[in-house]
Formats: sequence, C-alpha cells, structure tokens
Amino acid sequence: MADKKKILLVDDSALMRRVLCDIIESDERFTIEDRATNGLEAFDLLTRKQYDGVVLDINMPKMNGIELLKELRKCKIPARIMMASTDTRDGAQITLDCLELGATDFVHKPEFAFDANRGDFKEHFLQTLAAVVSSRLPVFDSKPLVNLSEEKEKTRKVVALVKKHGTGNGGNQLVAIASSTGGPKALQSVVPRLPQKLNAPVVIVQHMPVGFTKSLADRLNELSELSVREADEGDVLEPGTVYISKGGAHLNIVQKGGQHVIHYTDEPAREGVKPCANYMFESLQVSGYDRIECVVLTGMGADGTKGIVSLSERKKIHVIAQEESTCAVYGMPKNIVASGKADQVVGLEQIADEIIMNVGVR
Repeated sequence: MADKKKILLVDDSALMRRVLCDIIESDERFTIEDRATNGLEAFDLLTRKQYDGVVLDINMPKMNGIELLKELRKCKIPARIMMASTDTRDGAQITLDCLELGATDFVHKPEFAFDANRGDFKEHFLQTLAAVVSSRLPVFDSKPLVNLSEEKEKTRKVVALVKKHGTGNGGNQLVAIASSTGGPKALQSVVPRLPQKLNAPVVIVQHMPVGFTKSLADRLNELSELSVREADEGDVLEPGTVYISKGGAHLNIVQKGGQHVIHYTDEPAREGVKPCANYMFESLQVSGYDRIECVVLTGMGADGTKGIVSLSERKKIHVIAQEESTCAVYGMPKNIVASGKADQVVGLEQIADEIIMNVGVR
C-alpha cells in the first residue's frame, strides 16, 4: 500500500483532538503526523514541515483559523486545508472567507465531541479529507482575490466582440453548471464575469450543505452584474439571472404553464452528495430548451457525467470542462472528458468568455 497521508490536526479542544485523531487514524489512508492547539503552533509547524493535509479549527486562542490562513497567504506558504469547526454552520460567511483565503473545503464539526463518532459525520469527514489531500496546492500571488474593475473590463471586451461578430446560438437556451470541491472560489472566477444581458438563465449545483448556499449566492450577487440568488421552489427561470441550488435537496427543472421553473425533490444522496447535479441534467431531457450549455467545474468524484450523457441523447448540448491545472480537484471534469462528451476543455479564467461566446447576449 502507498504511504499514508500525513495530517496536521489543529484544534484547541483536547477532547475534540482525541476524537478527530481516532477518526483519522481509523482510515488506513491517513496518519496524524502532528497536533497543534492554536494557529500560532500550527504556523510554526507549517513553516518547518510539509503535510499532505491540515484539519483546521476556526475559534482558537492566540491565533484563530482565519488569522492563520491570512498569515500563510502573506508568507506564501501553501497547504491543503480542511476547515472543521462548529462555526462552519451558523458562520457560513466565515466559512466562505476561509475558502477565499485558501482553504480547500470544510465540514461542520458537531458541537459536542461525542457526536463526532456518529457514522454519518465520520463518513463525510473522511470523504472530505480524501478530497482535500488529493487537491492542488493553492498558489498565492500579489493579485487581490477579486479585481472587479479588471474583470468587468474583460467582460465588456468579450461582449463587444459577440455583438460585432454575431456569435452565440440564439433560441431558448440554458447554462447549467456543476461544481464541488474548490467550487465556491472557482465560481467567483466565472459568475462575476457573466454580463447582465446574457442570453440565458444560469443554474448552478454546488455541493454544499444546508445553510451555505444562501451565503454563497449573496456573496456572488454582490460581485456580479447578474442577479444571483439561492433558488426557491417554483422560481421561474429568466435570462440574466443565476439560480444556485439549495443544499440538502435535489434541484430539478420542470415546465409549468409554458415556463421553466425550479422544483426540488428529496431523494437520498446520490454520488455521495445532495444536491446532485445529475438530477438537474436529467430533468432537462424533457425541457423546452433548444440548447443547453453544460459546464463542469472542479470537484471530487463523477457527479454530472451520467446526467450529461443522458441529456445528450435527447437535447442539443455543448459541454465545457475545466482544465486540469486550474482545478482544485480534477475529478468531475476528468470524468466528463473521459466520457467523450466534453466539447471544450479550458482553464478557469477562460470559462466565462466561452459561455458568453457560445450563448450570446440579448
């Protein structure tokens, strides 16, 4: 068997450290290399040693999780980090801050340590840790996280080209995006680059638990010309609007009264996730859309591939997959490429341009 992945566990609770250590050590893929009780201790270790993954609490004395992430970014010390904190549920905004600062993914840690031994938490924790240790190391540069003026200027130039050359396919279209690990940050490179007059609605299935998709939608809405919202049951899809699936339910698109609307279903998790993008793509087989622009972004696993393959048998589609070197985890895009259904494989920074060129503007 390959060498075990070395994990640094950072948590100020001795009991929680013991419980999480037991969970990690119970999986033959991982071993606890070091433990730290606060961000200051963790920073010292990370300046001297390399780990395959870091499990990081948020609320800690001396240096908390966010302060540690900022310090690592400032000193350009890359690490594959999974946030594990009770803050990651009620503090969804804090969690998104952590993801923007370089954390790869997160889990909600039970408030009481003995609840962490539940089978569902343990399974989700180990599944997320496996995704994190297989992810690409973050790259820190001197650029700001999001340069809105620069991004808007790029979009303006692409829109001008589309209008001048008449690109875009016209007709009744939809953009359907699937993303998972690394997705919240990737979406910040795509959604704010889309113009307000994009000639299609945009529907996104991002693998996140209940309570987080609303915060993600609000943050993207602040950055974007389009309206971005967490999709509600019965929402009518309109061009120039982005709809993000709620966590904890499967999003489907159905026709009602000549319009396309959001409909949630409550089947069990599929591909290990809920929402699952396969449901979204499969529901579009009987839609009234003339053409569907399918986009598969970074993520662990294969969600989206079966749905897109089925959709291609009934509808005219165009598929964009995120290129490997720009993915946090090259799983979902890899699977759609392997299926032979990907029409384009492009870097993250080019995905918005390709959507605009293929869909057009009103």
